Amino acid sequence: MKNSAPWRFIFLIGIVSLFADITYEGGRGLAGPFLFSLGASATAVGFISGLGEMIGYGLRLLFGMWSQRTGRYWGFTLTGFAINLAAVPLLALAGTWPVASALLVCERFGKAIRAPSKDTLLSHATSAVGHGKGFGFHQAMDQLGAMLGPLIGAYALLIWGGYRGAFALLAIPAALAMIILFFASRVFPNPARFESDTDSAPLVDGKLPRAYWIYLIGAGLLAFGFADFSLIAFHLIKNGILTQVQAPLGYSLAMGVGAVTAFSFGLLFDRVGLKLLPLASVLAAVATPLAFSNSLHVCIAGIVLWAATLGAQDSSLKAGIAKLVPKTRRAGAYGIFHAVFGVAWFLGSAAMGWLYDHNLHGVIVLAIAAQILSAIAFIVAGSSEKSAAIA
Repeated sequence: MKNSAPWRFIFLIGIVSLFADITYEGGRGLAGPFLFSLGASATAVGFISGLGEMIGYGLRLLFGMWSQRTGRYWGFTLTGFAINLAAVPLLALAGTWPVASALLVCERFGKAIRAPSKDTLLSHATSAVGHGKGFGFHQAMDQLGAMLGPLIGAYALLIWGGYRGAFALLAIPAALAMIILFFASRVFPNPARFESDTDSAPLVDGKLPRAYWIYLIGAGLLAFGFADFSLIAFHLIKNGILTQVQAPLGYSLAMGVGAVTAFSFGLLFDRVGLKLLPLASVLAAVATPLAFSNSLHVCIAGIVLWAATLGAQDSSLKAGIAKLVPKTRRAGAYGIFHAVFGVAWFLGSAAMGWLYDHNLHGVIVLAIAAQILSAIAFIVAGSSEKSAAIA
């Protein structure tokens, strides 16, 4: 079959992401309580969480540019995954909260190293089968791991009655992820061969296309107006809609929905292209007022729509970059994208948290306004791409 080799590569990287997400999402679900058990204050936990996310997203710009300049995409991918995955099981040996905090920051640092290079390698293979379909499948496996990880971590905690045993158990999926990743690097040492120069967007004057920058604005606005699940869970628990035990189950439900919608959005992307992205903005705008209602059934509907938007983000947004950007500039483009998306999400989450404490309606207004602007930017980016193609 013509597309069997690219699909085998995509499948292997998808399985890697499945086991990797089980590892670090399982660990992140236990990290906060574990730090408290070691004597960390709430301020310390919040600072470490914010620092980890800032490093995890902000440094992707650096490593994206670095990998693009050297062309050592496999080296960055393997190194990043190794650091990312080793940090979680090593938490079982942490005796103090500063040591545990350092390991949690290392986990995010590893993800910063490998994310742009992994996306670039995937983009070469998805060009042969459909960017939306390929990234959609990968994100579906990612979301499935994010659903299973917290459940496995909670089950291990219940069985052993302590955090160290749970962290140690997560060494199994971590090892499986690294074994499969190493195998993939040996079988497919040069995924770029899956993508011909004619499949890639042309490079004009050595610059990233104008449509990419407009697209980046749309992605940043989408992230800025996208409520973090932690704030949604806070609202649900505060108003007695869900209990503290039920809230994590709601998150697992969202990850399961996200796995299904990621692949569905990917299939749609291959049929309609960038015209699909405004739909993600609309779904996010509708999800926010529903998720922050005071009715259980309405909140569940909001969480489902929130999860659908989440599924669209990593599949369709990454597919859009692969479609817009020449393959020789893609790692840097992914690095810029991750950095902008992460900073925008952080700023939006901080603003929504402040607004929630003062006026819940402000959260809804901010989210809807940002998503409307996001949809407009995506529409303009699609038009700019068409104009460039005609020219």
